[in-house]
Amino acid sequence: MSKDKKNNNKKPFKEFKFKFNFYWVYGILFALIIGYQFFNSSELATSKLTENEFNEILKENDVEKVVIVNNDVAQVFIKAEALQKEKYKDKTKSPFYNAKDPLYVFDFGDLQNFEKDLSTNKAEYKLDFDTNNTTETSVWDGIFMWLPFIFIIAIWIFIMRRMSGSGGGGGPGGQIFNIGKSKAKLFDQDQKVQTSFKDVAGLEGAKEEVQEIVDFLKNPDKYTKLGGKIPKGALLVGPPGTGKTLLAKAVAGEAKVPFFSLSGSDFVEMFVGVGASRVRDLFKQAAQKSPSIIFIDEIDAIGRARGKNNFSGGNDERENTLNQLLTEMDGFGTDVNVIVLAATNRADVLDKALMRAGRFDRQIYVDLPDMNERKEIFEVHIRPLKMSKDVDIEFLAKQTPGFSGADIANVCNEAALVAARQDKKAVHHQDFLDAVDRIVGGLEKKNKIMTQKEKKTIAFHEAGHATVSWTLEHAAPLVKVTIVPRGQSLGAAWYLPEERMIVQTEQMLDEMCATLGGRAAEKLIFGKISTGALSDLEKITKQARAMITVYGLSEKIGNITYYDSSGQSDYNFSKPYSEETAVLIDQEISHLIETQYKRAIQILTEHKEELTTLAELLLEKEVIFGDDLVKILGERPFAKEPLAVSKAKKDLQKKEAKKAVEEVKDEKDVNNEGEISTELA
Repeated sequence: MSKDKKNNNKKPFKEFKFKFNFYWVYGILFALIIGYQFFNSSELATSKLTENEFNEILKENDVEKVVIVNNDVAQVFIKAEALQKEKYKDKTKSPFYNAKDPLYVFDFGDLQNFEKDLSTNKAEYKLDFDTNNTTETSVWDGIFMWLPFIFIIAIWIFIMRRMSGSGGGGGPGGQIFNIGKSKAKLFDQDQKVQTSFKDVAGLEGAKEEVQEIVDFLKNPDKYTKLGGKIPKGALLVGPPGTGKTLLAKAVAGEAKVPFFSLSGSDFVEMFVGVGASRVRDLFKQAAQKSPSIIFIDEIDAIGRARGKNNFSGGNDERENTLNQLLTEMDGFGTDVNVIVLAATNRADVLDKALMRAGRFDRQIYVDLPDMNERKEIFEVHIRPLKMSKDVDIEFLAKQTPGFSGADIANVCNEAALVAARQDKKAVHHQDFLDAVDRIVGGLEKKNKIMTQKEKKTIAFHEAGHATVSWTLEHAAPLVKVTIVPRGQSLGAAWYLPEERMIVQTEQMLDEMCATLGGRAAEKLIFGKISTGALSDLEKITKQARAMITVYGLSEKIGNITYYDSSGQSDYNFSKPYSEETAVLIDQEISHLIETQYKRAIQILTEHKEELTTLAELLLEKEVIFGDDLVKILGERPFAKEPLAVSKAKKDLQKKEAKKAVEEVKDEKDVNNEGEISTELA
């Protein structure tokens, strides 16, 4: 290889760029002051004397003067002519020597005895030295004296930097004046967002809504020539993890306009008025870069309804920030093309003035994905994974009802970790199922110590759930039952609930009965009940209360609901019903639960043999599936047609219909050809 090629392969040397920081000036000044004090000190050039050495120098009349410092130490100054002596030359050659400084120091001890000895020696040997008393402080005394002030200043600088963020101020104290500046992160042509609508799986309705906003920013004339106005804002509402922030990133990537992104908590600060100042600065920057988009994530941090918190003071900083936001979104002079996108999962607590048309013109509900949308989300998140051919995405989508987009992303990542833990070269279908179990039920605890009696109780408990749910029409079909402890639970049953838009009374009652099947099995087999049904009881109690007080499904209470969708009931200290009604509600809840409990016992009594067989199989295998229930209980009488079979039938019907149309078309073509041939003849 030639030298030129070798040189071309070398990585170019990155030039070091010097960045000036004004705080270096403080450090240099502090170092100079300390250095001056240190090197200007007379202690560096002096030597200590013993009592004999001091008396010898004193008797030779080499001492010019003795300065007593702080009544403790004597500084000895030597005469100029005496410094020419050989014993003093080594001291005078020192780089720290100064003619004005003492050459020796002598620690004399008691001051009165020392002064008396000096007077005696001076009279006896006719000496001509002077004596003087003074008070001095050392370098270290000075440092320790200034240390508290230095510490306070350092803390003050640190606090100012923390409050003003990481941005520079352009001069001394500049960051203090930046405390009212917006903390929004700007994405523009220099820093583009790569996310697009193609990266957002599902959410078709929400994508159509925000795509119109993007289209307006790209082609405003298409709408304004018809008299339309740009929408002021759009509020993304939905449960956590459904993709609200991801949708906003996709808007930033598609719109190709400046995009300001920040969180609602970024407006909150310890100083009064800072939040409102940051709102003003944010909209000022956005107006300068118009057309632009502002995205405020978790807007409920500043957008909560005013006046709800009666314990706060009259000058509430959060309310001041909200008032400024309301003014900026729909006040005087807001004729610039600035659109505000916001996201929250607590729309019920937002202020009504913020929610009205003219500020947030449209509310886009980002719901949990249905089965088809979950399939699309799975396909997005499995792209970076090394997949095995046995993975059934459609089955996984069906197996994960109620999962959000974030949950599905977590399932895919957990499946890859499970496969890696077992040293596999690809992620298999079972790894995904194990990942779902891990996320829903918790970590499997194989080493948890249980007695045989406890294990038998858990087995009959879970078998009770499985048996009752298998025999009820509206209960969810069972997928798997296990008595292996996971997380907080000692056993679990996995179901495949049907995705319904509305739920009827019979469906809710069947679900309650299946949930009580565990406790009913314990009572039937052992004649005793245990604390293992805590989570079951909590679930059905909430469900029964909702049926009566929210959905109005009780005949005695009537078609009344005490649910408040505005969220105002959270701040009331009184119930919206009388004490007599409260007693009636409690009686109805108890009656509803006990009725379903007796129903569960009756079902299990009829299928006691199958219940025992199922529990024994569970004790033997620890994990059983739906196929095992078919062998013991027979085919489920209310089982719906499997999804794969239904899809195959629909495809077959389509093919047969298409074939019939083609046959009719062929017959027409044959008849037409016969007519043409007759005419020619």
